[in-house]
Amino acid sequence: MNRGTALRSLTAVLTGLLVGCASSTGADDLRPPTPAQTSPEDTSTAPPAPPECDPVASYAPTTTPGASVQAIRDRGALVVAVSADTYLMGARNPVTGQIEGFDIDMANYVAEAVFGEPGHLQLRVITSAQRVPALTDHEVDLVARAFTMNCARWEQIAFSAEYYHAGQKVLVATDSSATGLDTLPKDTRVCAPAGTTTIAQLERDYPDVEPVPADTHTGCLALFQQGKVDAITGDDTILAGLAAQDPYAKVVGQAVSDEPYGLGVAADQADLAAYVNGVLEQVKADGRWAASYDRWLSVLGPAPAPPQAVYGR
Repeated sequence: MNRGTALRSLTAVLTGLLVGCASSTGADDLRPPTPAQTSPEDTSTAPPAPPECDPVASYAPTTTPGASVQAIRDRGALVVAVSADTYLMGARNPVTGQIEGFDIDMANYVAEAVFGEPGHLQLRVITSAQRVPALTDHEVDLVARAFTMNCARWEQIAFSAEYYHAGQKVLVATDSSATGLDTLPKDTRVCAPAGTTTIAQLERDYPDVEPVPADTHTGCLALFQQGKVDAITGDDTILAGLAAQDPYAKVVGQAVSDEPYGLGVAADQADLAAYVNGVLEQVKADGRWAASYDRWLSVLGPAPAPPQAVYGR
């Protein structure tokens, strides 16, 4: 076994130790499905098209707490669903045992605004698939888990304004000449979590590569380090965390999708979404958003301007 192989094997073992305490996955990159097309001969009898959905439009911000915020205060804690293994966004620190990352910072900022002091934040670790049910069943107040806003989800839940704009990219070995998904050699084995639109997009838009499903993004990393796949695709935030765990990996290419992240809120708690939007406005304006980016996501490059909020619901 040469030195490079030994180091890659050691990295895989350490990665397994880091994420072994949680079974949650990274972002699943879900985006709005392509609307069904109506044939020309059906147009005379087709019902009027519904108003176009803007997936990033949320509720006008407010600093006045409503009934939902008061109920959270009365309870004594803001309950937020998060990931515990999405490194840099929401992952358990193996030394301190605390869950930390960019998403966790956003949750802390909201909790501090609600209670006027740090603390009062209760985190609940969930999988990607549990995000919507956790809100429809009112198990949590918010979901802060690399949660892409789309129109299909707006039919079930609500969102805050956009707080981060991600995009699907590809992770490859450091000695790879690929500059993006469209430059991968024929028959490249590309991993993505099973049951996501990421893997579906690979099958649909990149017929020359071989899609390889795994349970999680960290499962993809293990396959990559074992030499069983050649690349991993997913949101750039997720891939940045994987690359930070493997010195033989890099993230390349321009984003091939738009993934606007919002904090998930129950559909019947628009007042909470509006209050969260007031907090996010302040966080973006006073430098805390940029500070969190610099701490967690600077591997993606210099801090961009925070996403511009869109309101109108």
